[in-house]
Amino acid sequence: MLTFVSIPTLALYKPVHDPKFIVGPGPDTGVFFGGILEVIVGLACIGTAVALYPVVKRQNEGVALGFVGTRILEAGTIFVGVACLLSVVTLRQAGVGAEVGQSFLPAVNALLLGSLLYQSRLVPRILPLIGFIGAPLLVAADVAVLFGFIGSTSPQAALSALPIALWEFSLGVWLVVKGFTPSPILSSTTQMQD
Repeated sequence: MLTFVSIPTLALYKPVHDPKFIVGPGPDTGVFFGGILEVIVGLACIGTAVALYPVVKRQNEGVALGFVGTRILEAGTIFVGVACLLSVVTLRQAGVGAEVGQSFLPAVNALLLGSLLYQSRLVPRILPLIGFIGAPLLVAADVAVLFGFIGSTSPQAALSALPIALWEFSLGVWLVVKGFTPSPILSSTTQMQD
């Protein structure tokens, strides 16, 4: 649920998207606060992967490791984005420009973790299904942004991110309130090893 602390950054980073941001006046406090929130999100990405790995590896260790890897990669891209953003602020204070973003890796994470949770039934199957629906929508929006069909802050891009946000939020709430199902279904290879 800590990954949702970055939601205010949409508003906090709005001044950075102004073409005149570098040469314009105004405080940078909101941008710095947004950067701090993003660092918290990056650390939460790594923390959730490390916390979930021992549980989901029983279903499929390779996919579980893939999830840990992509979460670390996601955190890395967040940290790089924050560094770029802070360099833009530095350029503003010195007098020069750039842009920031992230969203492809949450779709990959939803597919990896969602498949583990769906197969093992550690949570109700509807939760991973939300992630399965959201992942292709988010990837499609990323491709549309990449090719200039929609803007990265357009209503279409925001709507395409809602299912992934719902997946992550509902999973977090479920785990806090109910936890994992006591007797998950293990993969056949794990059952043979036991």
